[in-house]
Amino acid sequence: MQTNQRIVLGILSLVALGLFAPGLAFGAATAELDLTTHWVGYTALALFVAAYSLVIAEEFTHLRKSKPVMLAAGLIWVVIAMEYTNNEFTHSAETAVRVFLVEFSELFLFLLAAMTYVNAMSERNIFEALRAFLVSRGFSYRKLFWITGILSFFLSPIIDNLTTALVMCAVVMAVGRNSPKFVAISCVNIVVAANAGGAFSPFGDITTLMVWQAGLIPFGTFFSLFVPSVVNYVIPAAAMHFAVPNEVPEVSSGAVSMKRGARRIMFLFICTIITAVSFHNFLHLPPFLGMMTGLAYLKFFGYYLKKTHHKELAFAEGRPGDVSAFDSFRNVARAEWDTLLFFFGVIMCVGGLGFIGYLELASQAMYGQLGPTIANSLVGVLSAIVDNIPVMVAVLQMQPGMDEGQWLLVTLTAGVGGSMLSIGSAAGVALMGQARGAYTFFGHLKWSPAIIVGYVASIYVHTWVNASFFNEVPITG
Repeated sequence: MQTNQRIVLGILSLVALGLFAPGLAFGAATAELDLTTHWVGYTALALFVAAYSLVIAEEFTHLRKSKPVMLAAGLIWVVIAMEYTNNEFTHSAETAVRVFLVEFSELFLFLLAAMTYVNAMSERNIFEALRAFLVSRGFSYRKLFWITGILSFFLSPIIDNLTTALVMCAVVMAVGRNSPKFVAISCVNIVVAANAGGAFSPFGDITTLMVWQAGLIPFGTFFSLFVPSVVNYVIPAAAMHFAVPNEVPEVSSGAVSMKRGARRIMFLFICTIITAVSFHNFLHLPPFLGMMTGLAYLKFFGYYLKKTHHKELAFAEGRPGDVSAFDSFRNVARAEWDTLLFFFGVIMCVGGLGFIGYLELASQAMYGQLGPTIANSLVGVLSAIVDNIPVMVAVLQMQPGMDEGQWLLVTLTAGVGGSMLSIGSAAGVALMGQARGAYTFFGHLKWSPAIIVGYVASIYVHTWVNASFFNEVPITG
């Protein structure tokens, strides 16, 4: 195949990858056959495109998004394994699948711990109490829109963009229970704010963590992306402001009190985040292990709550909502399993396409034919479709010769580019499950033009305020 045809095929294959594929260890699963121009490669692309189309159409078909990608994942690896077996590479596909399974397992356990804590805080009326507090202050929906967005922006660098989005979405759904329009727009706002906030901190997003761990950008240098991140958030938020209902939510009848142990569960959640960060930063252990250790904190405290629970005392103290004993396993069961299984399907699908060779082909096409500024700007666009993590993995594996300004640029674009589509980031995908029916793909797409303006503006602001990090002027004209 001619070089130009392979470049086009590589770029199109990245577009076909779509959705979310956290932390794929492509280097550990090396393909022994080049199937990019083989019927197996074309079949795999077709299967994923079909599954991707069904995910987008979930709003109309009401078919849960996990189902098509799980089926496509199985079929993709079937055709890969058939070809490898025919060429006497009997166990190559099996070895690769196990690599990607490890990657999914780490994500699964991290998310399961985070979702369980969110469910526990919801069950203890923490978000209801926050909703009641915000409503009692007389804030309008527009003020609440900005409060939740700003909180998302500043929490994301500390507790990562995904966990922030899950927590703030629960607050928004509680506050806007009588205004679906407010919930829909606020979810878009939260996704944009969480992704923007996570871009200027080494702990705000997995991609920033990868760049930091690779030693390409010093720890303190990441914070030079603060101003571009603010621009990326504020521009679309200002556009959405006028679409938010200019009304004041109804004050709920009666005060909402948190259940016994609520504050201690919040404290344990903070301890869990600190544990996960400390495990990774100081002990070089994967973050999921810290999250699961933190989940044990909750389970031990849940055991204490259950043993010391007295139904009659709850009535006597005027806490009729606290008559049922706390059950940590009930909060585990309430995790968003459709989202977790969706991640499994997409990781396996993208893992299969990467194993075939499409991701490497597309990466070589970008940095081999385009300059770093254009390529790094396109990384954000691709992140909205493919998700930022596999794109950043590809960039890091290529190790293009770039100065700190360009590495900061690709860190920024990879972090905030996923905001352009609801399926472009973990935060967006998770909120589609958590706020099912209110926050949808097409509801987010309506605001994509404003988000794109913020994306472009943040790139220009970065090249201006951080010009000292560039060896050459990256953008002219």
